[in-house]
Amino acid sequence: MKTFTDEVTIRIKSGRGGDGVVSFRREKYVPKGGPDGGDGGDGGDVVFVADRKIKSLYNLKLKRTFAAENGKPGQNKNKTGARGSDCIIKVPPGTIIRDKETGDLIADLTEDGQRVVLLKGGRGGLGNTHFATPVNRAPRIAKPGEPGKEKEVVLQLKLIADAGLVGLPNAGKSTLLSVLTKAKPKIGSYPFTTLSPNLGVLDYKDGEQFVIADIPGIIEGAHRGHGLGIKFLKHIERTRILLILIDLSVEDYIKNFDTVIEELRAYSHELASRDRIVVGTKADLVESKRIDDFSSSFKDEDVIIVSSATGFGIEKLKDTIARKLTENR
Repeated sequence: MKTFTDEVTIRIKSGRGGDGVVSFRREKYVPKGGPDGGDGGDGGDVVFVADRKIKSLYNLKLKRTFAAENGKPGQNKNKTGARGSDCIIKVPPGTIIRDKETGDLIADLTEDGQRVVLLKGGRGGLGNTHFATPVNRAPRIAKPGEPGKEKEVVLQLKLIADAGLVGLPNAGKSTLLSVLTKAKPKIGSYPFTTLSPNLGVLDYKDGEQFVIADIPGIIEGAHRGHGLGIKFLKHIERTRILLILIDLSVEDYIKNFDTVIEELRAYSHELASRDRIVVGTKADLVESKRIDDFSSSFKDEDVIIVSSATGFGIEKLKDTIARKLTENR
């Protein structure tokens, strides 16, 4: 089974240029033919391409080193050597590429099909044809090809979604994602059922679609490395709104809300202040008074009460998500 991988360090190398050659025409009845040494071919480039079919950086983790092909040397009769093949590296949309040594951002691939040439191949060397002069008509000089470039880069995947589901373990995120979208995440009644981010597409009215991301549950102390959720918060950094899921059946739901917000703030103040919807889940497990109390506890928030089991409030939540996203375009 493939493991979800959202960060990997790899070494990349572009191809070396082929050498130019020293060659002279050797034709019948032309005993002193001029130079005809061809140029070397250029080395291949290292090219990154965003491909929506790729969901993880797992395959790159297995190989770690990627090299383009070297250019071929020139030939006689002024024939240029073949160009080296490019090294094409496919990554999921949302992949950030940084220089391992400096940490500088090199590229941010956000669109399917987006391409970036990260390392150009070395240029091919010149054959001796280029060095003929009236004084030296038979030059025995050719240039070697330029070396390729080499670099270590860090690839970080940040999923691209319109809305992100955030909450404590067992808040009902995966179940809600499966109801709102066509996603089929693993669902269970124990902590950390979700071990990696999940994406789903919400089909709304008039063919409009929204992408929703679900990440592992956040627990108190997550920013200090406890649990799994904080590790995956990078995957909701690009979302426009957050859905804060709170289990209505838990006695101290206000404390749970505060825990989620504090852990978000410890990770990023900007993320903690992002526009959000507070979603009270598992309404089928509580009485109407609990629902009323919950709603009145969050007067300054957009609050929606839902039950993924019965479908209660789901359409209202879809409408609210659509409205919020329209406001945040």
